[in-house]
Amino acid sequence: MTRIAAVAALFAAAAVLTAGVANAETAWVKDELKLNLRTGPGIQYRIKGFIQTGDSVAIVDRREAWVQVRTSLLGDGWIEDGFLSAEPPAAMRLARTEAETAEFRGQFASLTERVKQLETQNGELTATDGTQREEIETLTRENLELRAGARWPEWITGAGILSAGMLMGAILQSVNGRRSRPRIRL
Repeated sequence: MTRIAAVAALFAAAAVLTAGVANAETAWVKDELKLNLRTGPGIQYRIKGFIQTGDSVAIVDRREAWVQVRTSLLGDGWIEDGFLSAEPPAAMRLARTEAETAEFRGQFASLTERVKQLETQNGELTATDGTQREEIETLTRENLELRAGARWPEWITGAGILSAGMLMGAILQSVNGRRSRPRIRL
């Protein structure tokens, strides 16, 4: 085989392998785990049952590579060390986080609606506030006019009536011609 033929064969093989990888289906390993719960610390002991991802257990004892645990359904048993964690598994944390997120979204929607209501009320109150400010300005202006002596026309009218009365009294007394004499004589 010549060198060119060998290189061509190599490229052909690479193309076939690449095509096979490109058509491959993607999959993930499940995060659910079933552990054998045994009657003793070793694989030679009988399987008592299974515990799964997310099951809560109480640690009773530890021996070499085995942990004795107490479950609510199966009682005491042994599992291999290394499968326990101090925090809940990712699937449980994810479910709790999704529930909290849904709750927060509901609260957010409710708060958004409340903000819209408050903005509407604020607009109404602002309009009412403008009307009330105009009324206050009008009343303040009228009050200042009253304090500043807006009663002078009333005083002038009263003085005019009093003067007219005195003038009429003087005229009537002079027209009458008689002098007023005291009625009591001494």
